[in-house]
Amino acid sequence: MDTRFRAVHVSLSLALVTLAAACSSPPEPTVDDEWDRIRIALIVDGQRLTGTLSDTPAGRDLLAQLPLTLTMTDFGSVEKVAELPTSLSITGAPPGADPAPGDIGYYAPWNDLVLYYGDQSYHDGIVRLGTLDGGVDVIGQHTGDLLVEIEHVGD
Repeated sequence: MDTRFRAVHVSLSLALVTLAAACSSPPEPTVDDEWDRIRIALIVDGQRLTGTLSDTPAGRDLLAQLPLTLTMTDFGSVEKVAELPTSLSITGAPPGADPAPGDIGYYAPWNDLVLYYGDQSYHDGIVRLGTLDGGVDVIGQHTGDLLVEIEHVGD
């Protein structure tokens, strides 16, 4: 009887430890979770594009400036850039990034919002803010200045 009681006690103890561990850590977010994304819309050459900003200090600072109308200029045949009215916080951001076409970025040294339509290599000072859902070709097809309106469209 003593052996059976000890086995039940050990089994219950293990079950409680497992349950406590499962309850103490939050579930891992999945790809479908949007709790860390901010939805935006961009009007480019009369076309409406959508995208997401990451819920980071820089992303929240950009959100606070919306709506924005920016005249973006071509830079290096891979990106459109425009100076923002107010700088964004780069707290917690890595020292640089290697953005891909379709990324929305911030070039901290110049206080520029950047829309990448070509392949840019790693540079210090680049902070990835989010991504466009598509429409990169609309941005890249203009070699001159491009008027871009950006607004928050909800979470």
